[in-house]
Amino acid sequence: MWATRNPQWEKRYEDNIIKNFCDYGRGATNLREDRGKIYGGGYEIFIVAFFIGLYSNQRRKLNEDAQKRKTFGQPIQFWGNLNSVKGRKAYPKLREFIFTALIARTDIDFIALEKGEITSRKAVDMLMQTMEEYANWGFHFMEDKLIDDPNYFFRETAFLEIFLTFDASTPESQDEEEPESLD
Repeated sequence: MWATRNPQWEKRYEDNIIKNFCDYGRGATNLREDRGKIYGGGYEIFIVAFFIGLYSNQRRKLNEDAQKRKTFGQPIQFWGNLNSVKGRKAYPKLREFIFTALIARTDIDFIALEKGEITSRKAVDMLMQTMEEYANWGFHFMEDKLIDDPNYFFRETAFLEIFLTFDASTPESQDEEEPESLD
């Protein structure tokens, strides 16, 4: 049920982030590199934004006005399901990783779900809300970076560097100590 859904995002990120980095609204073309686009479909930058929010453990509610929200028009089940003529391989496992992260980070009472006290639809709505809020925070983060430095993401390793900082800055990694020797 989750994979048949189409997550929403705030329209305010369409021009400055989604169209800036993706071939969103143009379809797949062989001109992507000529236009400097890093990603193909708009959902690819949504995935990046989701993981930025997830790894930061930061969520941001979407604008409540439905007129200020939009979808990509492609259900999650089709995200990354094709190999690209540019050499990009399909990435179906990524959808599984997203779903697993959502299950871990969404407060669903699975016993109540099993008993029928909450519907599958309600559980999926909760997963979608979590997904949209993580991505919304990620878009906000990217927007802030672009305001500070409009060329920030036009470095080859910009996105990689962001994700590497999350690993070093997580409270779990700072609190880890060497385990006591069993000898």
